[in-house]
Amino acid sequence: MKNLSRLMFALLLVLGYSNTNAQDNNNPWQFSFGVNAVDFYPTGEDAPLGTYFDEFFNVTDHYNILPSLSTVTIAKYLGDGFSFGVIGSLNKIDVFGDSPIDDLSYYGVDGIIKYSFADLINCENIEPYLGVGGGYTWVDDFGAGTLNGSFGLNYWFNDNWGLTAQSSYKHVFDDGNVAKHFQHSLGISIKFGGKDTDGDGVYDKDDACPEVPGLEAFNGCPDSDGDGIEDSKDTCPNEAGLAEFDGCPDSDGDGVSDNNDNCPNTPGLKSLAGCPDADGDGVADGDDNCPNEAGPAANNGCPWPDSDGDGVLDKDDQCPNEAGTVANNGCPEIVLPTEEVQNQLTEYARTINFNTGKSSFKENTYPTLQAVAAILKEYPKANFTIEGHTDSTGSEATNQLLSEKRANAVMDYLVANGISGARLKAVGFGEGSPIASNNTRSGRAANRRVEVTLVKE
Repeated sequence: MKNLSRLMFALLLVLGYSNTNAQDNNNPWQFSFGVNAVDFYPTGEDAPLGTYFDEFFNVTDHYNILPSLSTVTIAKYLGDGFSFGVIGSLNKIDVFGDSPIDDLSYYGVDGIIKYSFADLINCENIEPYLGVGGGYTWVDDFGAGTLNGSFGLNYWFNDNWGLTAQSSYKHVFDDGNVAKHFQHSLGISIKFGGKDTDGDGVYDKDDACPEVPGLEAFNGCPDSDGDGIEDSKDTCPNEAGLAEFDGCPDSDGDGVSDNNDNCPNTPGLKSLAGCPDADGDGVADGDDNCPNEAGPAANNGCPWPDSDGDGVLDKDDQCPNEAGTVANNGCPEIVLPTEEVQNQLTEYARTINFNTGKSSFKENTYPTLQAVAAILKEYPKANFTIEGHTDSTGSEATNQLLSEKRANAVMDYLVANGISGARLKAVGFGEGSPIASNNTRSGRAANRRVEVTLVKE
C-alpha cells in the first residue's frame, strides 16, 4: 500500500504539472509512455569510475525490467531547442550488480531539462538530445535525492508520433540507502497541444492564415484553385492559372491572361488586349467595320473611299464626286479663257441684236448666241457677268429697265442651252456706260450692246 501511494504521488505530480501549464496552447507538448530498465552495476563507494561502462549493455545480467507499462513522461517545449519534462517510473529490483536479491520495489520522480540537437543535424525524423535534472528515487522503504544526466533520441514517424529511447545516470546523494545507478527507457511519444484553429494541420503560431484552412507549403494559407499559387498572391484565386500570369489562366494561349484579355477565347495580340486583327490595320476585329480590309481607326478600320477616282480620298476631296487634281484638293483645275477668247466673246456679244425698244432677239442673233454658249461650255469652271447697255435715247429709267431685261434675256437663253445659272450673273447698266458718243447714229448703235465678261476671283 505504501508503494502504491508513492506511485500515485509521482503520477499526480506529472498530471499536476500538465494542468498548470495547459493555458499555453501554442507550445507543443510531448507525452511518452513505455518501459524502463534499472542497472545498479557497478555499485558501491569503492567501484572505480573506469569500469562504469564496462558492461553497459549487459541486459541479461544487470538490467532490472518490469514487463509492463513502467514509465510515463510529460514535457513542454520552452523554445530555442529547450524543453522541460517530468518523469514518473516504477520497477522491480531482483538484480543488484552481479548479485540476485529479493524483489524490491523501485519508484522514481524526476525533472529534466532537455536540449534538442534537431536543428543542428537538420534531419526531419531523428532528434538527439541531452538532459540534466534531478529527482527522488525510492528503493523499497528507502529514498534519496538524485542528480541526473541523460542522453536520448526521438525518432518521429510523422508530426505527432514517434519512438523515444533514453539513458540516464542517476547520482545519489545518500549512498547509504540508495546506490548510484543507470536508468534506461524505451517508449512511444506523442506530440500534441498546439492550437490549430482552422484544423489544417498547421499550428496557429506558424500559420499565416490561422482562421482559414490551408496548406503546409504555404504556411497554412489556402490555394483555392489548386494551381500552386497561394490565394494571397493569386490574382485569380478561384480559377487555376499560371505563375507567369500571377495565377490567372490564358485560355486561348495568346500570351494575354484572361483577366486582361478582351477576347479570352480567341487568340489575339497583346497590343489589342488579346483580340485579333485579321487585316493588320491596328483595329481589333470586333471594332473593325472592315475586318478583312486594312483601314485607319478614324474610319472604323475601313479604307477611305475615293468616289471620283482622282487619287484624292473623299475625306480630303473638296470635290468628292468630280475628278480633280491633288494640287487643287481633288477639284478640277479651273481653266480660264485666254485674252484672245475673251476678246472673241466681247465681239460676239456686241453683235447680239434686239428688236427695237424690246428685250426679244432678232432672228439673225441666234447663231451668235449659240457661239457664245459654245465658248462658255469650254470653260465649265469659269463664271461670267452678262452686262446690258443702252444709248441715251429716252428716259434714264426706261433705259435702265431695258438694259436689265436684255441682260436677263441673254442669261435665260444661255441657261436654256446648257450653261449653269450659278456661273452667270445678269446686270443692267442703262445708259451709264457708253463706249461711243450718243450724238451720232453710229455712236448710239455702238452703245446699244451686250457684253459677256469673265469674273475674276
